[in-house]
Amino acid sequence: MTGILGRMSSSGTADLARVEQELLARWPETRLEPSLGRISALVDLLGSPHRAYPVVQVAGTNGKTTTARMVDELLRGFGLRVGRFTSPHLQSVRERIVLDGEPVSAERFVETYSDIAPYVQMVDAAGEHPMSFFEVTVGMAYATFADAPVDVAVVEVGMGGTWDATNVVDARVAVVTPVALDHAEYLGPDVGTIAGEKAGVIKRDAVAVLARQQPAALDALVRRAVEVEAVVAREGTEFGVLDRRVAVGGQQLRLQGLGGEYGEVFLPLFGAHQAQNAATALAAVEAFLGAGAGTGPIDVGTVRAAFAAVRSPGRLERVRTSPTVLVDAAHNPAGMAATVEAVRESFDFTRLVGVVGVVHGKDVEGMLRELEPVCAELVVTQNSSSRAMPADELGALAVDVFGADRVSVSPRLPEALTEAIELAEAGPDDALGGSGVLVTGSVITAGEARTLLGGTTS
Repeated sequence: MTGILGRMSSSGTADLARVEQELLARWPETRLEPSLGRISALVDLLGSPHRAYPVVQVAGTNGKTTTARMVDELLRGFGLRVGRFTSPHLQSVRERIVLDGEPVSAERFVETYSDIAPYVQMVDAAGEHPMSFFEVTVGMAYATFADAPVDVAVVEVGMGGTWDATNVVDARVAVVTPVALDHAEYLGPDVGTIAGEKAGVIKRDAVAVLARQQPAALDALVRRAVEVEAVVAREGTEFGVLDRRVAVGGQQLRLQGLGGEYGEVFLPLFGAHQAQNAATALAAVEAFLGAGAGTGPIDVGTVRAAFAAVRSPGRLERVRTSPTVLVDAAHNPAGMAATVEAVRESFDFTRLVGVVGVVHGKDVEGMLRELEPVCAELVVTQNSSSRAMPADELGALAVDVFGADRVSVSPRLPEALTEAIELAEAGPDDALGGSGVLVTGSVITAGEARTLLGGTTS
């Protein structure tokens, strides 16, 4: 494979658009043929770039991206060069491949694609099915990290675990965030079965860092860990959140890590679920650095500085004031419940207007039921995805939950945002709270709303 740093394109934007179109012409992330065969063939042809660095792998249902961002920030705080792969992206496909805390440049993205494209074509020609969009981007990430080179890669699983394309790695630390019902058509009908699939990221002699789980999920994860002789660290036993309180712009935490206690940790994110993500990320980094019982905590000042620098775009993120507009990527009932709890705890809204756009295949009614108590009115819309649920269809579901007098339908997201802001501004206001808008229901909806409202990702 030729050196990625050796060439620079003068037409990066046009080339990026071309590459993105070529990637999008492949099977989308929602079309699956569960197998590690294609990605294994690709990385073999590339000279096994995924073996060039240790890996912290993050699986689970909700909180994966934010936890991966926290792990990345902490590891860089300790002087390591970090590559990070996450999915899906909010606004730019380059967000999926991050070096030194920043998405790779358009030029580097294009050059990496050009480097591996001949090998992708070889895999396509040899197999029954061509490589998917996701598989190719995973291959690009692993090649980018090897070429950089990085000291460690933080890799978020796309879906499941055992057969997810990221899982050609043997992670030194395998993290599993809370498991809930999602993608049941691929992963199974209950959390125990789903957790069993996600447990495939736990490899022999690794450390398995497990966020708090439902009993059936915990049982499946621990059984896998025992089977492969992995060390297990569980939230609520070996690590966890000792104390948390709401603070301006986020929350103040006291965390129990594997190596000791970490007090006065400011996290600029909202909600108990983000505190849980922070505790899990800290334990993962401690495990990676070799900290544990009897070793003492890793440097507390570095931990505090890293958490204070964490950003998680599209996760209950304020993108406008007067009125406050929040965007959130919740896309299943468990995620929506966490969002609603965080809104109630951290924002004193006298009136909240929801904007919801979803994709087919999700438990839409479950999400709407979680959202209903906190939203005075709801504007339903649709995002640009080919899988987007039509606004009229979503509106009919919303009427069943909210009632016809609280639901309006605005098929185009720009108009939906304008309507919601006008509804919020027309509502009562006072010095203690005020009106707000919450845009949610899908990562795609959150990303498109951020773009319309001027948000950027890094």
